[in-house]
Amino acid sequence: MIITFVLPGISPTKPVGGFKVVYEYANYLSKRGHRINVVHPLTLFLDKISFKKRIGTPLILGLDYLFGLPKVSWFDISTKVNMMIVSSLEEKFIPKGDIIIATAWQTAEWVSKYNQNKGEKYYLIQHYETWSGDEKRVKITWKLPLKKIVISKWLEQIAEKMGEKVAGYVPNGLNFNHFKIINPLENRNPKRVGMLYSKIVWKGSDDGIKALFLVKKQIPDLQAVFFGVSPREKEIPKWAEYYKNPKPNRLLNIYNSCSIFIAPSWYEGWSLPPAESMACGCALVTTDSLGVREYAFNEKTALISEPKNPEELAQSIIRLIYDNNLRISLAESGHRFVQNFTWEKAVNEFEKIILNQK
Repeated sequence: MIITFVLPGISPTKPVGGFKVVYEYANYLSKRGHRINVVHPLTLFLDKISFKKRIGTPLILGLDYLFGLPKVSWFDISTKVNMMIVSSLEEKFIPKGDIIIATAWQTAEWVSKYNQNKGEKYYLIQHYETWSGDEKRVKITWKLPLKKIVISKWLEQIAEKMGEKVAGYVPNGLNFNHFKIINPLENRNPKRVGMLYSKIVWKGSDDGIKALFLVKKQIPDLQAVFFGVSPREKEIPKWAEYYKNPKPNRLLNIYNSCSIFIAPSWYEGWSLPPAESMACGCALVTTDSLGVREYAFNEKTALISEPKNPEELAQSIIRLIYDNNLRISLAESGHRFVQNFTWEKAVNEFEKIILNQK
């Protein structure tokens, strides 16, 4: 079958969680014999296309055709996947196919208007995206005549409250070739804590940093290691390590160097980094950001606190630093639990849904 994924942009050098999920599906589905297109628009809204972009687009598209640029440097995408860059999501730029899948609220608006020759219409809902658009406009996309696939139970509950049925619930998978234990839990420094840093406010990085400063007051030899897509920001403590856009092997080593990983987000669709850290043997300290409920269970696979509460987050970190048995117990149980989230399982379920085999 010809399957087209429609992304809300392109990110050649900076990892994006929602894009990563789509690229995983694209790779797996192409291995199964499907012809996969992944469409990346240079703009989402026609009224925002500048004159410069209108002139520059043909040149960019020409370079892409001749030299395969720009490539996505942070993800290994199969050569079988047709990576398309288009000036906009106007119908004339979209290939014909059997299935077409919107992957964000902005793309859902476009996909809902396409001719049926673009394929049966689906909507992969990865978050309640009010952070990137007007809530009323986002809600409207949930009610469009698209078959909806959600990645977490809390997103399914939102759909149900709107009176919408979902075509399927498919939690994300993890790549266990990239995320695994290579450093025994008992060998790790219990005072070494990891965190994803983001400038996006609702990711809660400021809360995480405040929590770490509170811990530092009580445990002066605390070590912190951050990673993220931006250059090192002034908000990051001088005593903390920081890695920009770490490659897979570097990220694996970062996770495996930490005893504890903190996830301070206010809300998430299905957050990848906390689950990745668990696969690598970190004890997870997280806020109840809704999406983490797929794998974080308080006192069983993680310690959970309320969002926007650095003090509570700090107390959980301190507790694990002082209680090595609890830290190792949570890390072991968390590691075992996330093994359930394989990409093979996710793709099996996803394929059943879009092929109407359920």
